Amino acid sequence: MNKKSIFWWSERAVLLLISCIVLFPILWMFLTAFKRPRDAYSLSLDFSPTLSNFVTVFSDPWNLGDMVLNSVIVASVTVLIAVPCASLAAYSFSRFRVKGRKFLFFLILSTQFIPAVVIVLPFFLMFRTLDLLDTRIALIIVNLAIVTPFVIWMIKGFIDAIPTDSEEAAMIDGASRLRVIRDIVLPMAAPGILTSSIFCFILTWNEFLFALILTRRDAVTLPVGLVSFRTERGDLWELMSAAGVMITVPIFIMALLIQKHFTRGMTAGAVK
Repeated sequence: MNKKSIFWWSERAVLLLISCIVLFPILWMFLTAFKRPRDAYSLSLDFSPTLSNFVTVFSDPWNLGDMVLNSVIVASVTVLIAVPCASLAAYSFSRFRVKGRKFLFFLILSTQFIPAVVIVLPFFLMFRTLDLLDTRIALIIVNLAIVTPFVIWMIKGFIDAIPTDSEEAAMIDGASRLRVIRDIVLPMAAPGILTSSIFCFILTWNEFLFALILTRRDAVTLPVGLVSFRTERGDLWELMSAAGVMITVPIFIMALLIQKHFTRGMTAGAVK
């Protein structure tokens, strides 16, 4: 066996090992979601699968359906607000050469360097004063503050990669700046905007700390709902796994549906 073959097999072995390490916890969660309580603590793969855990988590006292609705509304509204606003901001940073542009862009990005635990108390006090604790509106506002700078940075990279020739030609022909953005820039940046929307949705869908601090009962989201499966009997792993499946499946389905656009968007943003 020559050196090239040894390297090829070594590379495949390392990739296989890494894949097993990454995928094993997810696979075990899916298996546990279909186990009965007596099998949840066993390492055996010989068990009778059941759907009762999914029925249980949607019943009293867990009411996972309300949490699913809260997560869908909060994540969807956050994306619908953040992406259009971030697209316009990203276009401004990419195309307009105004004084202080780089400093302002850095200032926006610097908010991503602040640990969430540092700013959760000001948000809590503000929403308590405004009587917005335990509301979806509070979670949407917080998530907008979290994801918008990130989305601006991502979309700007895609817009930077778009040549300005078509925009200049359209404006010479009398098109307004907004029409240029709508008819030329946004269609060309669509893969990047879609990619940014996916990241925005995932970040909001998985957000835990703010949802834990700012909600109590009415606006609890799915990640926070997992904590409720810690009872006097201990951790209800079979129910926690069933809820975990409800969190991960929408992300997997979304990834499969837009895989081609996602890859195209990431590639487009990397080439300048």
